[in-house]
Amino acid sequence: MSPLLYLDPVAGIAGDMFLGLLVDLGVDPAALEDRLHALPVSGYRLESRREQRQGISGTRFEVSIDEQHHHRTWAGIDKMLAAAALPEATRDLARRIFRRVGVAEAAVHGVPLETVHFHEVGAVDSIVDIVGAAIGLELLGAERVVCAPLPLSHGTVTCAHGTFPLPAPATLEILKGCPVCDAGSDKELVTPTGAAIAAEIATFGPLPEMSVERVGYGIGERQLADRPNLLRGILGTAAAAGTGTGDRVMVIESHIDDANPEWLGHLQERLLAEGALDVGYGALQMKKNRPGVRVTVVAPPERAERLARLLLRQSSASGVRLFEARRLKLARRQAKVATPLGEAEVKLLFDGDELVRVTPEFESCRRLAEASGLPLPEVYRLVERGADPLFAQNER
Repeated sequence: MSPLLYLDPVAGIAGDMFLGLLVDLGVDPAALEDRLHALPVSGYRLESRREQRQGISGTRFEVSIDEQHHHRTWAGIDKMLAAAALPEATRDLARRIFRRVGVAEAAVHGVPLETVHFHEVGAVDSIVDIVGAAIGLELLGAERVVCAPLPLSHGTVTCAHGTFPLPAPATLEILKGCPVCDAGSDKELVTPTGAAIAAEIATFGPLPEMSVERVGYGIGERQLADRPNLLRGILGTAAAAGTGTGDRVMVIESHIDDANPEWLGHLQERLLAEGALDVGYGALQMKKNRPGVRVTVVAPPERAERLARLLLRQSSASGVRLFEARRLKLARRQAKVATPLGEAEVKLLFDGDELVRVTPEFESCRRLAEASGLPLPEVYRLVERGADPLFAQNER
């Protein structure tokens, strides 16, 4: 059985609504705030409280800041997150969410990603929203997130750049390839931050077959006339076929015999940045005795078409094949182990409740190797030995 979170965006999704939902589902707000202290960001206060929207009670999560509309560049935010003392998986998730917003803003304004200046999204409250979402999801322990189609509005919204149409242009850019529906509302229900969180952490689809354990509600700021302003979440377990956990992915494949190797390196970086789960190259012997390359991309279903088109545009491929595949995975958890050199981060891989493998995290081992002067392979061996007591717990 694998932990599953289903997002029901009754009134859309925003960063504060998602954080309120996580707290309502059981995430300790004190633990969330404590981990946020890893960021070199100050001048904010967090508050979570019970509120109602049209008779439904939930958690309102509010970030109060002393400084309004502080402008920051995407490059500056990414550098800050890369250096934050957070677990690697949490840090990487926050960076991916911010990159989604940055790529969208760059497309809307016609500027390179590195030069994008954030306004609302670069403000302290939105940094806290996005990093808090990554931290809270880790604390919740959900291994899979599924989201219903997001409801989009019509009308206009006023922001730092002026008056924009709804959905906000950045929101639409972020949601390319994602299922949406007409909300029949003239209020902004899905913000760029909320869209980026949903697009990065979730696959989209109907409510999966699951055992319901908890239901939570993240409360939005406004009172809406036509619906309760909240994000509902259903937390439970879904039975996976076979061992480990399971889901569905799309495989995108193409054979290329005329690619410059330098292009392929760039292509891999672009595909991963746009949400590919994995990208691999394999050697081929193609027609006319030409050596070639098989490009294989594993993608979330909702990102497949976008990634396939990116592959066609960014390589010499003239066609791609797409097919759905069932994927079985060992469940993953992050942990730390003690070594003579200090603590090291590891990934724990489980088959059901049984720990079957411990994998040292490269960045953590690299830091220990640089600090100690030991060869990296020796550090890996020390970390693996430090994980031995974890396997003993299987026998209890």
